[in-house]
Amino acid sequence: MHEVDRVISERLSSSVPLVAQISQYIIAAGGKRLRPALLLLVCGALGYRGAHRLSLAAVVELIHTATLLHDDVVDASTLRRGRPTANESFGNPASVLVGDFLHTRSFQMMVETGSMRIMEVLSEATNVIAEGEVLQLMMMHDASLDETGYLRVIRSKTAKLFEASARLGAILAHSPAAVEEACATYGQALGTAFQIIDDVLDYDGDTSEMGKNLGDDLREGKSTLPLIAAMQRGTPEQTAIVKHAIEQGSTEQLADIVHIVRVTGALEAARTAAHEEALRAIAALEKIPASTYRSSLLHLAESLLERRS
Repeated sequence: MHEVDRVISERLSSSVPLVAQISQYIIAAGGKRLRPALLLLVCGALGYRGAHRLSLAAVVELIHTATLLHDDVVDASTLRRGRPTANESFGNPASVLVGDFLHTRSFQMMVETGSMRIMEVLSEATNVIAEGEVLQLMMMHDASLDETGYLRVIRSKTAKLFEASARLGAILAHSPAAVEEACATYGQALGTAFQIIDDVLDYDGDTSEMGKNLGDDLREGKSTLPLIAAMQRGTPEQTAIVKHAIEQGSTEQLADIVHIVRVTGALEAARTAAHEEALRAIAALEKIPASTYRSSLLHLAESLLERRS
């Protein structure tokens, strides 16, 4: 991961000072680096040690960072990873344009692998992510969204890059098709579980731990799984309160909604859904040979269920 960070730092160089400044600002904020770590672990598990694993791990992190820059503008977010977002510090126009720079730089880097298959996977992933973003935008303030619709959004918007990261590790290792698909399944399931838990923590954490403002999703009118489960399980009065908040993008009754989400068992229901995705990820690992790397992939899936930040 230190080598990946070195590659990222080198490739963020630009003759335009503001590009480098904003890029470094958001990369230096840290984050879990789950997507590049996933790619490296799959490469390790399948025996690939070539340099392309470092450059592609950097690529998936740059793509992820670009989506964060754009997301924060769309969502008018002010806090990420415990500090002001780039759009809060530098303005929306600069954040959008630097996000574009990160996308195009990532494509420059993937071309350097000389693999049309790798370009196919990453170009398809970025396209699906963009579609997921638009789909989520269309579903803002829609309290009728059900679990199927919710999963469709997060599997496009979040899980797709996890899926691509794991698949790339298998491609680099020239793995058989069955192993490549197992890795992709692992990545998709892991990414889905990760996002469900992220949405749970919006109602089961605090700002200092999460590094973002609690209730942000509600303010943006997002109907996440905890809210969907709460409306399914709550009394008519409780359901009406949650529905109104989603439709209006209101956090005025945030304390009441947090209480409703907790007392209706919605958090437990959402965590159960995440647990099922984690089990799906773990099952996919059966096609990967036993090793320390495989054990780490197993632990990664299990640890999501204990995630608190």
